[in-house]
Amino acid sequence: MLQHKAIIEFGIIGLGRFGFALAKTLADAGKEVLVIDNNESKIKQIRNITENAFVVGPLDKETLEDAGIQNCGTVIVCIGEKIDVSILTTLNVIGMGVPRVIAKAISYEQGMVLEKIGAEVVYPESDMAIRLANRLLSSSILDSIELTEDVAIAELRLTSKIADQTVLQANLRKKYNLNIIALEQNGRTITDITPDIKLKVNDKIVVVGKRVKIKKFEEFLTGLH
Repeated sequence: MLQHKAIIEFGIIGLGRFGFALAKTLADAGKEVLVIDNNESKIKQIRNITENAFVVGPLDKETLEDAGIQNCGTVIVCIGEKIDVSILTTLNVIGMGVPRVIAKAISYEQGMVLEKIGAEVVYPESDMAIRLANRLLSSSILDSIELTEDVAIAELRLTSKIADQTVLQANLRKKYNLNIIALEQNGRTITDITPDIKLKVNDKIVVVGKRVKIKKFEEFLTGLH
C-alpha cells in the first residue's frame, strides 16, 4: 500500500453514509482526502472522487500506518456503530501523533470515552437535528423573490444585532452589497429610505442583491455568522 510522505489535509476512516458524504463534500471543495474502509465496493465508488482510497482489513496500528493515516492533518473516525472498533481505532490514530482527531459517536457514553482518550466528538444525527431546529427557529427571512439565478429581493425581520442603528450606520451597501428598497416600521411602510432612519427590532426590511449576500446578512441577524 502507498506510503504518503506529504501531509494530507483530511483522513476518513469508514465509509458509511456519514463518512462517504463527508469525504465527497471535502473532495468537492478541493481538499486532499485519504479514505480507508474494509468494503471494496465503497472504495471503488469513492475513487471517482479521490485517488487516495484504500481497502483495509483489521484497523490495527500497522494497517493504519501502511495507509498513511499518520500523514493527515485531521482524521475523522466514522465508525460509530462498532463501539469497540471505534474506540481502539481512535486511540491508535491519536497515538500516531495526528494533530486533530474527530470521532463519530452514536451515544453519550461512547462520546465520553472518545473524549477521555483525546478525540473531538460529533453526534451526526443529533447535531444535524439541533442545527436544523435552530435554523428554523431563528430564520429572519420572511419572504423572497428570485429575480435571476443569483439575484433576489428578500424581506427580513431585524433583530437586536442591528437595532438602534441608522441606515447609514448599518451600511448594508458596503458590508453586504445590498440595497434597502423598503422598510415596514410601526405599521407604516417607508419606501423613501434616507440615511438617518433609525432601525428597530422587529422592523421588516426589504433588500435587493445577490442571494449569497442576503444569506450572509441573514446569518448575521440570527447570530449564525
